Amino acid sequence: MADLASRPARAQPSAPHLPWWYGWLPLMILPWPAALVGPMTLPRWAAMWALAVVIFCGCKWLTWRRCPPTRAPLWQQASYLLLWPGLDPAAFLAPRPSPAARRPTRREWLLGAGKLAAGVLILYGLTRLIPPEHPYVVGWVGMVGTIMVLHFGSFHLLSCFWRSIGVNARPLMYSPLVSVSLGELWGRRWNTAFRDLTHTYLFRPLTARFGVRGGVFAGFLFSGIVHDAVISVPAGGGYGGPTVFFILQALGILAERSRLGKRIGLGADWRGWTFVVLMLAMPAPLLFHPPFVLGIVVPFMHAIGAI
Repeated sequence: MADLASRPARAQPSAPHLPWWYGWLPLMILPWPAALVGPMTLPRWAAMWALAVVIFCGCKWLTWRRCPPTRAPLWQQASYLLLWPGLDPAAFLAPRPSPAARRPTRREWLLGAGKLAAGVLILYGLTRLIPPEHPYVVGWVGMVGTIMVLHFGSFHLLSCFWRSIGVNARPLMYSPLVSVSLGELWGRRWNTAFRDLTHTYLFRPLTARFGVRGGVFAGFLFSGIVHDAVISVPAGGGYGGPTVFFILQALGILAERSRLGKRIGLGADWRGWTFVVLMLAMPAPLLFHPPFVLGIVVPFMHAIGAI
């Protein structure tokens, strides 16, 4: 299976040499005011969303500014910036119709709609069946519903729409529950938008200089810092937990690739799948820690009328 280290890069047209900071300035500057001022002027859940949007916009700008030259029309470039959550402009802005844009079937449309409906039912139905004296459980179930609504439902339907008109917009989630290795999960199946970003701007250049281990650790360390900024800073607690979670994922990937890991069957069949589940479930409270769940997720659910 493909993973962070072995997945071949897509061929892209050459880009002119640019300074390393070209396109990075919004991502380096704009999150600071949102992180410092947001929690003081907005509800913590609103500050979290504001910070997430600012960081995402900075990532969007970075990928678009550093994308190789393209003849994509203005509407398509504006659509990449404003109407698509992916971070692979070379694919999205490819000439139309793109041969890589696999047209969605009716079954795929229905699957996306079904996941969206399931998310709504979880968020507005299942959460109300949980006794209110267990707010941490309510918050976790609400997070599952929110992820189903956004990443698995809405974003999948948006991918179907773009591919139906010939634009190469790959689904951001690709059956993550069937992953038999952490490398497969993080490198191919879970939130491929963030994977595209870290693989292009961190993993590949740092691997060339420091080797595979350095590239893996850099990518996951960056992911941990970003999640700490979006999760822990607005929550006002749990600092470092998300970063530790992603460092553990990097260690897990290296364990899978080690001689011992291959000998005992990590990265394949039911043993690999079990290892993935354990590596996600056991440290999950570090990523979504109580200050975040109780201080942001639960109030957000109250604000949207879910509970």
